[in-house]
Amino acid sequence: MNAAIRFLNDLRRIGASRDLNTVFDERLTFGQRLADRVAAVGGSWGFIIGFGVFLGAWALVNTVVLAAHAFDPFPFIFLNLMLSMLAALQAPIIMMSQNRQAAKDRLEARLDYETNLRAEAQIEELHAKIDSLHADIARLVEVRAPR
Repeated sequence: MNAAIRFLNDLRRIGASRDLNTVFDERLTFGQRLADRVAAVGGSWGFIIGFGVFLGAWALVNTVVLAAHAFDPFPFIFLNLMLSMLAALQAPIIMMSQNRQAAKDRLEARLDYETNLRAEAQIEELHAKIDSLHADIARLVEVRAPR
């Protein structure tokens, strides 16, 4: 949350007319960009299908092709170790990306709220001006109306 507040304060200095996504993305560090890229790749159908093919090939090679001399025979203990290590590294990286997206969403909601407040204040001001014009017109009509 503190990152979103700091970003909001910096954005006020930059000007609210710039695109929030562009400004937010310009401030990302290399590690944050990498985490977003890992999350984008790891959550894609291409990755899921490719990984499924890899797992199927691993099982096929170790059970059929290299049956007698398999480097990771069934129940594929080495493969399980690699999958566990991948999950242990990938999960926190994806969570970092999700936390940053949540901060970005909170910031966008805050900016929307502030925009709505400004619009509401301007509408109230316009209502006051229109009410003033109506009162002026009513006074003019009274003055010019013959009795």
